[in-house]
Amino acid sequence: MIYTVTFNPSLDYYVKVNNLRSGIVNRTVGEYISVGGKGINVSLALKELGNESFAFGFVAGFTGRAIDENVTRSGLEHEFIEVRGQSRINVKIKSTAETDINGVGAEVSESDVDKLTDKLRERLAPGDWLIICGSVPPPLDDRTYENLIKKTRPPKDVNIVVDACGGLLTNTLKYRPFLIKPNIFELSEIFGLKTLPDTRQIAECARRLQKQGARNVIVSMGGDGAVMVTETAQALYVRAARGQLVNSVGAGDSMIAGFIHEYLKSGNYFSALNFATAAGSACAFTQHLATREQIEYIESLML
Repeated sequence: MIYTVTFNPSLDYYVKVNNLRSGIVNRTVGEYISVGGKGINVSLALKELGNESFAFGFVAGFTGRAIDENVTRSGLEHEFIEVRGQSRINVKIKSTAETDINGVGAEVSESDVDKLTDKLRERLAPGDWLIICGSVPPPLDDRTYENLIKKTRPPKDVNIVVDACGGLLTNTLKYRPFLIKPNIFELSEIFGLKTLPDTRQIAECARRLQKQGARNVIVSMGGDGAVMVTETAQALYVRAARGQLVNSVGAGDSMIAGFIHEYLKSGNYFSALNFATAAGSACAFTQHLATREQIEYIESLML
């Protein structure tokens, strides 16, 4: 089974505004609401690709109930732990540029995390996947994912995937995650780079992350594709398909889902990276998560 964990789910409120200007009243020309949160997005994308998964997360208040109801309607298997406060609402403004205003999130305590730990410990079995994605709400800190893995004590051959920023990611490397997926900006932040690295420098930084414990590293570069270094000492690069950017939200999550889907099918790192990049591109070219048909069409353009 594939398990995803989302500490900070959201309702994402998308608004289209022509020529957004500050300091005045702006009128929307289009709007819609969808469920957000990186782990939930991964599970929804996997479902679209035909892979079964189970989504864990934390929800609170009326926004949390709305998240739960929407995920239930999607048919996704899930269990959300109810906590204090309100699940966040993220505002995604689409104008001449993308502008995101992300909320803080619900009040997740250490005892709430312990409840999640107990549920994962009961379920995880050899051969399962554990995908931990996204941010954590305060007062949780950058040791949260590290502590979750430590306390859960997953079987040795559970494949752990981590997609997070800064210390949330790097503190988990001692547990040898099967895959981590920083983007180029997150990679630059980790290593204190003043300018964005080229593909050779990206591969060098990814190998440094391997030396700290990561087995496989994908670095996504948006419209420039993705670089991967594998535990079999391969350095791979895939160029992204060209198209009109519609919405970047969920593209990285779609990459993870696409990679796992293809890797489970073929066991081939290059095929998995190629399909992952197609999935990320297809998502970026649509309003939300792409369909399987859209992903396969984009992949056909990349062959």
